[in-house]
Amino acid sequence: MTMTSHAQASRTRLALPALALGSFTISTSEFASMGLLPLFAGELGLDVPHATHAITAYALGVVVGAPLLTLAAARMDRRMLLIALMLLAAVANVASALAPDLGLLVLGRFLSGLPQGAYFGAAAVVATRIVGSGRSGSAVAVVMGGITLATVIGAPAGTWIGQEAGWRLAYALIGALSLLSLVALGAGLPRLPGLAGGSVRGELAALTRANIWIMIVITALAIASTFGVYTFVGPLVSGVAGMEDGMVPLALVLIGLGMAVGNVIGGRLADIWTFRAIGLGFGVTMAVLALMGLLAANGPALMVLFFCIGVAVMIGTPSIPVRMMHMAPEAPTLMGALNMAAFNVANAIGAAAGGLTIEAGLGLTSPIWAGLALTGLGLALFAVAYRYLNATRDGAA
Repeated sequence: MTMTSHAQASRTRLALPALALGSFTISTSEFASMGLLPLFAGELGLDVPHATHAITAYALGVVVGAPLLTLAAARMDRRMLLIALMLLAAVANVASALAPDLGLLVLGRFLSGLPQGAYFGAAAVVATRIVGSGRSGSAVAVVMGGITLATVIGAPAGTWIGQEAGWRLAYALIGALSLLSLVALGAGLPRLPGLAGGSVRGELAALTRANIWIMIVITALAIASTFGVYTFVGPLVSGVAGMEDGMVPLALVLIGLGMAVGNVIGGRLADIWTFRAIGLGFGVTMAVLALMGLLAANGPALMVLFFCIGVAVMIGTPSIPVRMMHMAPEAPTLMGALNMAAFNVANAIGAAAGGLTIEAGLGLTSPIWAGLALTGLGLALFAVAYRYLNATRDGAA
């Protein structure tokens, strides 16, 4: 092996960890904001409903940025695109840390959300190009592993730093972590011809395919249940199971650990089944939700089921972007970006559905049942459209 090829091999070994670090950083910026919300609300003199505009702005940034940034950078080399997106994340998080009022904080959080979808789309493409199509599911799972680690480590750490040293320092450190991710991507990603940009026309053509939009709707509906449960963990732990408020962080960690385990399983299933793993994941999620709805008043059982719902939702998740890239091979980055946008829509749907059922007087467990209905609707649509969605299979349905 020549010195050049040896250096290239070393870079390839660093590539997946570097991609995962970037996804961890971006996801920490998103999830830590939940814990930082009461802190910046208090300092800026805001009530919680108004302070949540900053959270909503981030989600809006993801939904807007996912297609727009991906299309705008269609011809850009994927390696350079990832580096540029992490630079934007660094600037936006520092801007959030320096925001003197709600208006500028909302702007900072909106800018922080812009790179998320495009990053995950490009990272999924780079990961699959590096490992080869036969291990694309496992490669995507590594990238998504950064998300699960953010729920277990990043978000709690960000919240703790905010409580101990201020929310501004928390966002500033996330900005610094973004710069570290940028350096890791520059050092770890190889320069490969397969990472070159594509045609804007090709990316746009993918948006005309009905099967792509059906898959996005299915994803948003089916994943919404888990976000609904995640949003109302506090009321479920203290109001339904009667446990102390101090158990809420443990519940969140259990969901994150479950997601980490499920992500590994889901990555392997994506390599074996690709498409059928999606339906399996939705079905297992419904089963766990049904048990959770019935056993929510039992504290120990509820805590176990928090872990299980994390596992369940991730069983089919890595297969979704893999399948979408198979549906539109000429626009893989856009498919990954739209998948992440669908997850943020799911977040909004799950939280809204749970809030509406509680306001309607259906009780604190109603978000679980609302989530079960949403996942059931997504699974039903998946079953009806199965043959149509799988028409582009490549031998691994």
